[in-house]
Amino acid sequence: MNGTDAGPVVDVDDDHDDDDGAERLWESREVRWSALAGLLLLIGFVAGRFDASTAVVTGLYVAATVAGLRFFALEALEDLIRERSIGIELLMTVGTLAAGGLGEWGEAATLAFLYSISEALEEFTEDRTRNAIKALMDLAPKQVTRLRDGTEEQIDVADLIVGDRFLVRPGEGIGTDGTIIEGRSALNEAAITGESVPVDKQTGDKVFAGTLNTTGALVVDATATSADNTLAKIVDLVSEAQEAKGRGEQFMTRFARIYSPSVLLVGVLVAVGGGAFTADWSEWVARAATVIVAAAPCALVISIPVTYVAAIGNASRKGILIKGGIYLEELARLTVLALDKTGTLTQGQPRVVEIVAAAGETDESVLAAAAVVEQRSEHPLAMAVMIRARELGLATPSAGDSFEALIGAGAQASADGRRYLVGSPTLMQDRGLALNGLQERVQELETAGQTAIVVAVDDRVVGVIGIADVVRPQARDALRDLHSEGVERIVMLTGDNARTAAAVANQVGIDEVQAHLKPDDKSRIVAELARHGHVGMVGDGVNDAPALAAASVGIAMGTAGSDVALETADVALMADDLSKLTEALRIGRRTRRVVAQNIALSLVILAILVPGALAGVFTLPIAVLAHELSELAVIANGLRLTRK
Repeated sequence: MNGTDAGPVVDVDDDHDDDDGAERLWESREVRWSALAGLLLLIGFVAGRFDASTAVVTGLYVAATVAGLRFFALEALEDLIRERSIGIELLMTVGTLAAGGLGEWGEAATLAFLYSISEALEEFTEDRTRNAIKALMDLAPKQVTRLRDGTEEQIDVADLIVGDRFLVRPGEGIGTDGTIIEGRSALNEAAITGESVPVDKQTGDKVFAGTLNTTGALVVDATATSADNTLAKIVDLVSEAQEAKGRGEQFMTRFARIYSPSVLLVGVLVAVGGGAFTADWSEWVARAATVIVAAAPCALVISIPVTYVAAIGNASRKGILIKGGIYLEELARLTVLALDKTGTLTQGQPRVVEIVAAAGETDESVLAAAAVVEQRSEHPLAMAVMIRARELGLATPSAGDSFEALIGAGAQASADGRRYLVGSPTLMQDRGLALNGLQERVQELETAGQTAIVVAVDDRVVGVIGIADVVRPQARDALRDLHSEGVERIVMLTGDNARTAAAVANQVGIDEVQAHLKPDDKSRIVAELARHGHVGMVGDGVNDAPALAAASVGIAMGTAGSDVALETADVALMADDLSKLTEALRIGRRTRRVVAQNIALSLVILAILVPGALAGVFTLPIAVLAHELSELAVIANGLRLTRK
């Protein structure tokens, strides 16, 4: 979805994504060189089957080997020279060259091609994931209307400096953080404050980049540039977090640092010891090369990062931003989940959910009467009334200049010689207007967590309208699916009153409710829940940030998520869609299963190949074939997560 105010948002359409991804794939030099190695290998194989000369076939295999070694061999030498480190790249380089030195250039080319393509695809997928995250975070408008010397000028938001004044019209996004110096409006910043309705803002109030101005025009004094406002911080923090490795990856990295030099040492000892003992140096050099290739832990080392990168890339395309492998691991372990209410379980926007008409009235007549007054009001509840009236196509007489706001109570207006009044039940009582038997229904609406506004025409109450922050339509199904995914306990944490919280909990199937909470209360409760297992916290506002940080994995809801919540969260859901939360858990759990499969397969192959190579049971071609097939199997198994 693209918009002039919101800036570019990543298109998650699969077909478009595939075409664009294929185009960017070929922009990678590593991928192009690996593809060249594969092409030369294929031509050499075909040429050999058609009885081409040995020199031609060998030349093709040598060229394929050089193309495959192009990047990882240079990286191996750089690590060896600069960092005195013997890594998996050096081990594979030695194995490749050893195979070639023994005249097995076909096996050398195969080894070089398979390892190079796995490295290239891994790096490409990581870069693609990082770029997708940066694009998803791009929420602020690209241009703003700057006010200077009494004139308006459209400029790029990047040209704004601290102290500049800019105009924000109704419906426009806030370009950067600032302070209102003129105007009054309601801003939709539910994701930042946790408020379920837009917040009235006036002179002196702060506004944040990426929030939406819904009503009146504002003049804002910029307090941050586009480079250091809240959204800019989001991009930086998420990019840094993308480098975070899971515990499994960290272990494999440490393992490879010890294991790879050990394999190389064993190979040297086999060649030297066997050759010195038997004087058959050719036999034992060949056996040493076989041991090095057989024992190379490529499949084992690649099994985790390839799987994690594939899972993170897939999640990104589905609008789920996971900041590193460690959080995939935590998603897989979650047994307890805490959720904020406003903006998470609910939509964060007030809607008309029920109309109670007095005797002789209809739902439409009550709503039309309310619309006469609310059409001139900028209050969020008034907007809910007007939205519903437009949905029903109701005609609304103009109130002209008769509109009058009754601060903190309601509003009144006149049209076609009749007087209309909309407000709280208390306002009606103060005006001496009887509720005509609707008092009990008002209490029922409030018990259900709704705001009840009473409508009167010519000093007679004609009905009551119930307005509420509506529960997300997919919330109940999503929570049921979370239970089926192994989440044993789901707790709602909210700052709202207990009556409203209980009403929402009953609708969606929450196991436990904690209401009247402050941010530090949420953090404390999340820490207590950790006693029952791995805890996830889902929220979308500044007031959720401490709880997000206290959880095993913090999950921020939607692109409307605040900068602080996104900084603190480990997983960010692009869409305000709770089904994405279930999908995130499924991805985490599938990733854990695939990693376990890959590790098991890698260990089994090593357990068979290494002793066989030492005993001379396996020749170099067999070792190369088994080794590379296992590596290919591990990569293919991990890459299944790109499509599931």
